[in-house]
Amino acid sequence: MALEYDGTPFRGWGGQPGERTVEGELRDALAQTFASFDSLAVAGRTDAGVHALANVVSVEVEGGPSPARAATALNAVLPDDVAVSAAAEAAPDFHARFSAKSRSYRYRVWRRRERSPFELRRSLWHPRPLDVQRLNAAAAMVIGEHDFRAFTPTETHHEVFVRVVEDARWYARGDAVELEITADSFLRHMVRTLVGTMLERDPDEFLPLLEAAPRAAAGTTAPPCGLYIVRVGY
Repeated sequence: MALEYDGTPFRGWGGQPGERTVEGELRDALAQTFASFDSLAVAGRTDAGVHALANVVSVEVEGGPSPARAATALNAVLPDDVAVSAAAEAAPDFHARFSAKSRSYRYRVWRRRERSPFELRRSLWHPRPLDVQRLNAAAAMVIGEHDFRAFTPTETHHEVFVRVVEDARWYARGDAVELEITADSFLRHMVRTLVGTMLERDPDEFLPLLEAAPRAAAGTTAPPCGLYIVRVGY
């Protein structure tokens, strides 16, 4: 299934006791729609406040609507801030996380001098001039295989910090400037810290950061409100 959601009211994807999460809402909807379900997996475990335009979920179900009707049935019981945009039968060995070859994220920066109430929880408000050419010079440096430990919290469950970035570039879209980035996978807070560092640093400061520099060497972690998972490649 392809899932889209407004991450603002959620404590992220993963179920947590006493907290509202995307996984929790989806599990409740699955329980109401199918006789049983198992092996729920997601391509991108988004943090609190992070949005999804097309996160991918796999699940084994029994005793409910057909795949063609699954999206409609689930949307009838899901809350308004979560929706299944597509559903289909997958191959028996398909796994939303482990079968994924790439993930693509977008980070949205609102650059208008005047704030927008509609962008409050959808982007980072940055009312200072932005040089898109300079941002793209920094983005070009992260393409390829690098050690990104400078862009994830020091206290982490990650053991391998090398990631392969397929593409990274900024686009000027009206009053917004957006980073589109695709990699095989991402470290926790990686995109947000790349964004914060690109906004704060000169491009020539990036290369040393991509050589296993400590977290303290990189810049600020941008807030989650501007981050969207937009595509998963298989």
